[in-house]
Amino acid sequence: MIRFFLLQNRQGKTRLSKWYVPPPTNLQGATSSGEVEKARIEAEVHRLVTARDKKYTNFIEYNSYKLVYRRYAGLFFTIAVDLTDNELSYLETVHLFVELLDSFFSNVCELDIVFNFNKVYSILDEFMLAGEIEETSKREILDRVKLLEKME
Repeated sequence: MIRFFLLQNRQGKTRLSKWYVPPPTNLQGATSSGEVEKARIEAEVHRLVTARDKKYTNFIEYNSYKLVYRRYAGLFFTIAVDLTDNELSYLETVHLFVELLDSFFSNVCELDIVFNFNKVYSILDEFMLAGEIEETSKREILDRVKLLEKME
């Protein structure tokens, strides 16, 4: 199961953050500590991913889950999954998401993601649902997103 999905640039700015499982918090019922914990985890994930040498694999064990990441140009796409999940399938998931963005925006760049974040989230929501992969057909996902776009 997917815990969270992050898209960060080289400077550490989080461009997309989707949490399917809330982060563990020390204080029960405090929403502000959950947001602080998310920010702390995002910063730590960025530090781990960017400092890692290219000769190593794209998988890092972190706390009670596994980070699967891939770098495209200046962006790092990171998925946190359960320790027992298949890393290679999630590496392909990252690649399919990048292909979806590239098809939708015709050669996607970081500015497309910044200025059209609502469309990026709708693509991600059509692709993943509740921490599981919902659809793997690029054509089906893009058709649904374009249909939703027409309805707006």
